[in-house]
Amino acid sequence: MSIRTDEDVVRRCVSNPLIALADLPFQCSDIRNAGVAHFRNEFLLLVTVESLQGRCRLYLARSRDGERFSIEDKPFMTGDTGPLAQYENMGIRDPRTTFLDDTYYIVYVAEGHAGLRVALARTDDFVTVERMGMLTQPDTKNGVLFPTKFDGRYALLDRPNPGNSIWLTFSADLAFWGDPKVVMTPRGGYWDADRIGAAGVPIEIDRGWLLIYYGEKITSTGPLVRLGAAVLDRNEPWKVLARSNIPILSPRERYERIGDVGNVVFSCGTHVSGGDLRVYYGASDSCICLGTARIDDIVGVCYDTSGEF
Repeated sequence: MSIRTDEDVVRRCVSNPLIALADLPFQCSDIRNAGVAHFRNEFLLLVTVESLQGRCRLYLARSRDGERFSIEDKPFMTGDTGPLAQYENMGIRDPRTTFLDDTYYIVYVAEGHAGLRVALARTDDFVTVERMGMLTQPDTKNGVLFPTKFDGRYALLDRPNPGNSIWLTFSADLAFWGDPKVVMTPRGGYWDADRIGAAGVPIEIDRGWLLIYYGEKITSTGPLVRLGAAVLDRNEPWKVLARSNIPILSPRERYERIGDVGNVVFSCGTHVSGGDLRVYYGASDSCICLGTARIDDIVGVCYDTSGEF
């Protein structure tokens, strides 16, 4: 596969940005990242929106074609006011949606005065939602639930702040988690040198699991956040079989370079159709965008590599 020097493996939708501040029916501070689900012939995005007061909430956006979205004017989820209030009183964000056991599980970041944790909710209809509690200890971010079980156990990818690496833990009941295993670490001298984390839900492929992840590199002008990919073993998903030595999507366009947090492309969800992958991503904490790629092309980049998994 040949790639032009001014293009990425993931190609941008000509309609980008799909959702910008001007598209919202209310005032807000910024638009961040969105989880993805395909439900009853609709594309659904759970969009992170920061209010003018500075607290993040999740709003539902709907589309028939996956490009033209209409966002609802009332939040789908806000910080809890019940038993979990002390852990969510500063907002909730960065949802990842996993369909498993005939249920849509929503893994999200909960932010409170005591720090960051990964939390879990579930829904069957995207009308009502049930909170299920916290999945991690503080300070941990970016939880992603696998869409299958391993030896009867649920599996969660997360990123504890110390170490800035991707870890895997297991649970028999979605309440108590353990048996932690490190999956991937940042790589000095590469595009993902300083911090990494899982992006969307792992995708089952012939070779195992395709994981889209984000990587951060600190530059002289600040952090640069890009997307890459790795292939994980089918039965032992803490084992990395291949990993991209180049990013598959980098901030290049103005809407990716300039925003509340510049030079960022950050994904919380993808959608698979045949051999094609739609990557929904937040750009510079200011809008929601879409990129597409052939899964085989992304896997090819992972295997066109040497060492430093």
